[in-house]
Amino acid sequence: MVPLPVRRALLAAALGSAGRRRFPRHHVNRLPSGAAPLSPSPVSPLPTAPARPCSGTGSREEAEGPSRATAMLRHLLLKLRATGPVTVAEYMREALTNPGQGYYTRRGGIGESGDFVTSPEISQVFGELIGIWYISEWIAMGKPKAFQLVELGPGRGTLTDDILRVFNQLASLLSKCDVSIHLVEVSPKLSDIQALMLTGGKVQSNPENKSAYMKGISKTGIPIFWYRDIQDVPPGYSFYLAHEFFDALPIHKFQRTEKGWREVLVDIDPEVPDQLRFVLSPSSTPATENFIQPEETRDHVEVCPEAGVIIQRLACRIEKDGGAALVADYGHNGTKTDTFRGFRNHKLHDVLKAPGTADLTADVDFSYLRKMTQGRTATLGPIKQREFLKNMGIDLRLQVLLQNSGDTATREQLLHSYNMLMNPKEMGDRFNFFALLPHHRLADPEKKHKPESKSPVAPVAGFGELLLK
Repeated sequence: MVPLPVRRALLAAALGSAGRRRFPRHHVNRLPSGAAPLSPSPVSPLPTAPARPCSGTGSREEAEGPSRATAMLRHLLLKLRATGPVTVAEYMREALTNPGQGYYTRRGGIGESGDFVTSPEISQVFGELIGIWYISEWIAMGKPKAFQLVELGPGRGTLTDDILRVFNQLASLLSKCDVSIHLVEVSPKLSDIQALMLTGGKVQSNPENKSAYMKGISKTGIPIFWYRDIQDVPPGYSFYLAHEFFDALPIHKFQRTEKGWREVLVDIDPEVPDQLRFVLSPSSTPATENFIQPEETRDHVEVCPEAGVIIQRLACRIEKDGGAALVADYGHNGTKTDTFRGFRNHKLHDVLKAPGTADLTADVDFSYLRKMTQGRTATLGPIKQREFLKNMGIDLRLQVLLQNSGDTATREQLLHSYNMLMNPKEMGDRFNFFALLPHHRLADPEKKHKPESKSPVAPVAGFGELLLK
């Protein structure tokens, strides 16, 4: 970790009294306080999938009239009639990212008027501390002459905007460093919102750099590029950021039965002509054979192969080019079972109802991410959000803002947003931070030349105790 006095100096320089304040909205986070968990074991109500597709129609529509949900439902019904039951992963992929009617590609309901609100939307402090984390790691790694900040699934661009403000406040420190921003975004609607927030809408489509589909210059003069896939981002020393990204990637669901592991599938309900239902595969599937570990003890398992692939790519890039990755999401360390759920209008929503109109999500299995690095990088965490933010100096930042607030309403809003981020019953214990770093970052350079040296390994900012795996 950058020494505490240095980190406080960074905080003071970057965050002092500068920057606008983002106040909390009427917020219900993605896992509402007191919400009952979904059924931990779907095996009992799940029929076995028939060998041939059933007839019938799908999910019951809400009284909305002709809508995107109707179009997505019709699409899914045609697909199910043609192919039979589909995996939960395929269902999620269609409902969220279908080019014509997917939730993220057409809607992307982040914010007060959407379906969920994320930490950056609650308080600017969250993004500012993330910015400090990257600056801290940049210093700890010897101040490389250039770095790319790569955000996966940047939402409305709020988090990047807060980080850019920190970079601007520390412009003198970064004056000799070539900084660029690279956003991986599949949603045309969200990329337009990001461009408006970060550049004022001054962007160029289809730039000469063919791997990027859009580029612009931030309000503080830093180049920004947009891509549809992490593989399109140019190689180079990079800091990666994935905030509430992995939870939306498609998952496969598996259930242990008396006949062995079976995959949970989505099918048409033959008895209710306007509903979808979950069924179990009649035999093992390729996913069952490949994704269930022999030592697995749980009876219900969710696996996100796409998350594993992305983590492998990040680990390979960090191993080859240097940098670090910070993952912030809600999840577990290989202990939970059924976490698949939907959110619409800030409330829990039936995952099979009105596909394309709700956010579908599942908790991130950090033990799986750790395994999929295949030892190419060191991993830290997961640790609770409240621990990470406390280690990063959120209490100091709150005191600065409170001292500079001139009215009672502002102070109450600041305290409310702090509570949302830190309270264990709100986001404090539900969200976790997880990091990938080069092995040499955590190795004491003195040990190579002076084996007798007993100087401690410098810890990484935000992670109080190194959980090196």
